[in-house]
Amino acid sequence: MTDAVGHERLRFGSARPDPLLFVPPCGEMEITMNKETLIPLVGVVTDIRRDTPDVKTFRVVGTDGKKPFVHIPGQCAMLSVPGVGEGMFSITSSPTVEEYMEFSIKKCGCLTSWLHMMEPGQEITIRGPYGNGFPVDTAFAGKDLLFIAGGIGLAPLHSVINYCRHYRDRYGKIDIVYGSRSKDDLVDYPEIENVWCKEDGINVHLTIDREQPDWDGHVGFVPNYVKELGFTTDKTVVMCGPPIMIKFTLAGLMELGFAREQVYTTMELKMKCGLGKCGRCNIGDKYVCKDGPVFRFDQLDELPNEY
Repeated sequence: MTDAVGHERLRFGSARPDPLLFVPPCGEMEITMNKETLIPLVGVVTDIRRDTPDVKTFRVVGTDGKKPFVHIPGQCAMLSVPGVGEGMFSITSSPTVEEYMEFSIKKCGCLTSWLHMMEPGQEITIRGPYGNGFPVDTAFAGKDLLFIAGGIGLAPLHSVINYCRHYRDRYGKIDIVYGSRSKDDLVDYPEIENVWCKEDGINVHLTIDREQPDWDGHVGFVPNYVKELGFTTDKTVVMCGPPIMIKFTLAGLMELGFAREQVYTTMELKMKCGLGKCGRCNIGDKYVCKDGPVFRFDQLDELPNEY
C-alpha cells in the first residue's frame, strides 16, 4: 500500500513480506518508510581509481547517467552485488558534485573483493541515503575546523572537507591531520598534494607510521602528531579512523584542553540494514543507522560502553 505522501506501508504478517526488509511474522505490524530510500536503484560504475594497494574509488551514476540521489556530508549508501551481498559505505564525494557519487572502498571481505574485481561499465545496486550526516550548516558554520583521519578513515571525511572547501566563506580556518602506514597507503594523495595543500586557509599535516626513502614529511602516529602540533581549543574537531587511533587521539585532545562536546566522529561501520530493524547497530536506546552515524563524544558518553 502507498499513503498520500508517497510512502510505502508494509504489513508484516501478511502473505508476502517485503524481500528488502523481512521480519519474521509476529502478528500485525505496520511500518511507514520512504519508498525511494528502501528500493535499490541500478547504478553504473563509470570510473574506478586505485588509490592505494587495497583501496579503490568507484564513481557511480544511475542508468539515466545522473547522480542516483542527493545526500549531505557524512551520509551513507547501501551498495549491493546481486548474489554476493550488500554493505553500507560512506559517500565519499561532496554533495556539491552534481553529476555522480563516489565511494572509496577498502578490500577487506567477500563483497569488497567482488567490487574490486569490477570494471567500468558494470552495474551494481544502490539505495540510500542513510544516517544523519555532519551538521555542516549549523554547528560547523563559522567555526575553525580540525579534521583528523587515519587510513581509510579519510573516506567519510572527504565529503565534508570538500563541502567546506566549496563553501569556503562559511567556515574559518581548516586544519587536516591525516596519517597512514606508508605513503602508498594515503588515500587520495594526489588530490591532497595538488589541491588541498595549495589552498589558502587550509593547512594539511600528513604523517606515516615508518620512515621510507621517498618520504620527507613527518613520521609518527596520528595521536602523537596531534599533540605535537598543539592546536588551540577554539576548533570543532571531526575525527575518523581505526578505533585505537580514535581512543588515543581523543585522549591527546583532552590533554590539550578540548571538551568532548567539541569532537565529532562517525560510526558507520556498525550500520547494517540502514532502517533500525536488524538491531546490529543498537547501542543502548540509539540506532547508529537512524540516530547516527555522526555523534559527538559527549553523546556517546551517555550510551552503554558497547561501541
